[in-house]
Amino acid sequence: MHLLSIDDLHVALGGRTVLEGIGLHIERGEIVTLVGPNGSGKSTLLRAIIGAVRPARGRLVRQPGVAIGYVPQRLAIDATLPMTVSRFLNLPRRHSTRTVRQALEQAGVPGLGRQQVTALSGGQFQRILLARALLEKPDLLLLDEATQGLDHRGTADFYRQIESVRRELGCAVLMVSHDLHVVMRASDRVVCLNRHVCCQGTPERVVASPAYRELFGPDTGDALALYRHDHPRQHDRSVGNPIPPAADTSHLEIAP
Repeated sequence: MHLLSIDDLHVALGGRTVLEGIGLHIERGEIVTLVGPNGSGKSTLLRAIIGAVRPARGRLVRQPGVAIGYVPQRLAIDATLPMTVSRFLNLPRRHSTRTVRQALEQAGVPGLGRQQVTALSGGQFQRILLARALLEKPDLLLLDEATQGLDHRGTADFYRQIESVRRELGCAVLMVSHDLHVVMRASDRVVCLNRHVCCQGTPERVVASPAYRELFGPDTGDALALYRHDHPRQHDRSVGNPIPPAADTSHLEIAP
């Protein structure tokens, strides 16, 4: 059974169709990236997965007991509100000191527990949001443009941290990103979305596809320095079994 299975998913908001006929399957241990133009439905798809949006039609099935961690695009914090990072991570439910410390370490910001949230840099705050998503040891980590506002180096560092999280937890990662030049290197599979799935497959296959080039321009693929992204077998700590390599997605699927 897939970790997450989506079949013929349709979502309408305000009487307007935002997603139609979405088919997508996520396997444990793989990193999948959603790309597409503004308004293509990427964030809406993530919101449907976490249950914040009700589909008009279709099936969305999770493996029993799957825990989901979610990092939103942005989260506004009142600049006058005195709140430490530890306090923020303990809302709305308290966690043990050890759990909070471990989440901060996994997010790459150990030792920030006593720091005021409003004193954090943009990059630090995004790591805190990541730590918040990691508190429940997710099987599936959802990232909705989590590097928005970060510079090139901060973006690259963040994606390296995501790879570290995937190795440590054995979780699947589904992320939305506009950082095409970086995200292609960080992904096992890329899904090109424009209300429907235009194409999906390995990064190398997707950037060569006519559907991708039509959306992002004929020169986009040529500007990307791609490399083969192979991963060693990982270990699923939750069940004590090795995680098999991600399913073979070397083929390209192009929607009609």
